[in-house]
Amino acid sequence: MGDLSAVLEEGQVRLEPLAEHHIEPLRSACAEDQDIWEIYPINMLGDDFDKAMQAFHDMKAWVQFAVINNETGKVIGMTNYINPDQHGVVEIGGTYIAPSVRGVGFNDIMKKLLINNAFANGFRKVEFRVDGRNKRSQAAVLKLGAKHEGTLRKNRITWTGYQRDTCVFGLLKEEWQR
Repeated sequence: MGDLSAVLEEGQVRLEPLAEHHIEPLRSACAEDQDIWEIYPINMLGDDFDKAMQAFHDMKAWVQFAVINNETGKVIGMTNYINPDQHGVVEIGGTYIAPSVRGVGFNDIMKKLLINNAFANGFRKVEFRVDGRNKRSQAAVLKLGAKHEGTLRKNRITWTGYQRDTCVFGLLKEEWQR
């Protein structure tokens, strides 16, 4: 498999490998939606932000990106390739984007860039794992053409102590239409 850590860009979306200069702007972006973190496995608010960033840094099998709004030059979120493996499977996840770019096609462009890059680098399958409560993210991955492959019941305990169900979606290279 090839190197997934390229700068990816289309229109208003720019994804850059996460670097030190992205951290403080990312902290600000995460604080723009105080309520969403209830359905994330980790908390990226207040003192928990630094702990979460350290945990991300320690995950060597992740390729991390800062999400930048090309129109403003502002960091507005993050996304990741998770555990790319020797069998040609990689997960896209750990994604957060600020409310200002939700519902305007930004996420769709971002996911297309990531999917195209994964397939161009020799991966044959992209997976998404979504909290069962996160109906917006489930709808977004279905819209991309991913198939719901099953639900892992109570397989993760989130930072709030909630035992979440994880919906697993998969997209095969031959199914990708974009």
